[in-house]
Amino acid sequence: QVQLVESGGGLVQPGGSLRLSCVVSGNIFSIAAMGWYRQAPGKERELVARIFNAGSVHYTDSVKGRFTISRDNAKNTVYLQMNSLKPEDTAVYYCNAAVFRSIRTDYWGQGTQVTVSP
Repeated sequence: QVQLVESGGGLVQPGGSLRLSCVVSGNIFSIAAMGWYRQAPGKERELVARIFNAGSVHYTDSVKGRFTISRDNAKNTVYLQMNSLKPEDTAVYYCNAAVFRSIRTDYWGQGTQVTVSP
């Protein structure tokens, strides 16, 4: 019902920047919130940033001041601007859409690799 396609990952040096994009299609009017998650090897998947339909945003403490989530409704696209990247930001980043009916249903993109290394 909801499809997500991610792009923008790659290799960057510490202190560099990347912008991830997530194009959303399907039953977009059912989506209550969009978010970005990441998972590093051997670690749990964690929430990085989230934006609700009403416009409020939330960031994990470790990325506050460095990352920015935004959306362009005309393009059905959600972005994650990542600045001042650190080696510990290395992970697979996933786009997420949350749908609330009787229960919460999550949709996921396939993931894009972000590697921060000298």
